Amino acid sequence: MTQHHGMKQLGGMSAHCKPGHEPQEEDRFGRMFHLPPSYVPADVLKHVGKAGGPMDDKGKPSRTKTVPVGHVFFGQFVDHDITLDVSSSFSRVNEPSEIENVRTPTLDLDCVYGSGPEPHPFLYDQANGPMKGVRLLTGADQKGGGVQKFDLLRNPQGTAVIGDPRNDENRIVSQIQLGMINFHNHVAETLRTEAYNENPKRDLKGHDLFVEARRTTTWHYQWGVVNDFLVAMCGEAVVKDILACGRQYYCPLVPHIPIEFAVAAYRFGHSMAPMKIQVQNKGKHFELFSKELGNGFSPVPSKDAVVDMREIFFVPTKSGTQTAETLDTLMASELLALPFITNDENSLATRNLLRGNSFLLPGGDKIAEKMGRPEDEIAKVMKKIHHLSKGEITEGAPLWLYLLAEGEVVGRETSPGKFDKGEGLGPVGARIVAEVMIGLLELDEESYLGANRNWTPRAEWDDIGKIMLAVNPSLFD
Repeated sequence: MTQHHGMKQLGGMSAHCKPGHEPQEEDRFGRMFHLPPSYVPADVLKHVGKAGGPMDDKGKPSRTKTVPVGHVFFGQFVDHDITLDVSSSFSRVNEPSEIENVRTPTLDLDCVYGSGPEPHPFLYDQANGPMKGVRLLTGADQKGGGVQKFDLLRNPQGTAVIGDPRNDENRIVSQIQLGMINFHNHVAETLRTEAYNENPKRDLKGHDLFVEARRTTTWHYQWGVVNDFLVAMCGEAVVKDILACGRQYYCPLVPHIPIEFAVAAYRFGHSMAPMKIQVQNKGKHFELFSKELGNGFSPVPSKDAVVDMREIFFVPTKSGTQTAETLDTLMASELLALPFITNDENSLATRNLLRGNSFLLPGGDKIAEKMGRPEDEIAKVMKKIHHLSKGEITEGAPLWLYLLAEGEVVGRETSPGKFDKGEGLGPVGARIVAEVMIGLLELDEESYLGANRNWTPRAEWDDIGKIMLAVNPSLFD
């Protein structure tokens, strides 16, 4: 590579030195770190991730103290808002800049709004009146009543009529989708009433009301992502540092999803997902893949399957909310033998590890070195991985596995210098996840961090639990 003014030779980068390595548009994936790729033989990865293997919790789950279980599924909802890869495969090498991201890489709730009331009128109330083209429809708008009013809008075949069909793949994320729809409707009603109270001659309705309600809803959601979700999963110390001092590693010209985030770091929730969840006060603990919670893409089967958000999110009026599993190198046995995959690799852990190989991800220890993490810290994480792999992995650890081990042996930096093991992502994982999330907002001129950095939320809607409970119809009040 010829050197010119402002350029220098990139060592060890032959695998990545190809045209189009950097994303030119928002609809492509990219890379966050320009480091040589790691390779671990597939048989080693399959040993680590197999059912009954070293990552199998064997029915002995452990809970965090500070992360509500709802955040694990809210993280899934956020993922569906910013990324969808339908073309990559872990059976071939994938070039990120050639992989299309079918979602917009912005936290704009297009999974709720679709493309808006004109392109997608079927999502919105079309009855004449001030809420025409403003209010989003739910199951409560369908004839029949009963448990329908606690469900999403569905067509005659039971398919959810929503902006992203993936948000119906399990009952909890489906109910979070319903909660966000209801929150928008509540915001719209609130803004219209307040506009009238301020000036009875002002009739806020239609397009103007929709635009204002969508912005208000979306900004409160974004605030919750940063100040509630990221603080819980990444630690307040890291989030505050990025907001105060800026991003160090995710600095693109256009917003895009780095594969270090999509393929590894943001899959941390697989370790934190419990297999039994109580969704109602004093109710049964249902298996995640049960007909009540896991029978996705279908109507709510009974009142037992309706989620009381106070059971899965922290709210001021409720104690005893179920917390997530600890972030560590263990996963629920059911996730290592997925019941709905019968003709392919069915261990979620193995799939994650193989996918890292296919995307030419750098080793987690190499990224940690790039970030300047202490040698003894990296050695401690690698010791854990060395044990899991029966001595096969000595360096160039799979990034996803490294970040799980880091959460287990180092822990989340809850406050400056205070690390809580198992409570969330360690220093490397937290930095990747928080920088990408905050960066996507800062690069979006429509977000609160891109449009009005002095904006603050209303106190009654300033975290995810409050948003979910704003008007979520409840069987329990």
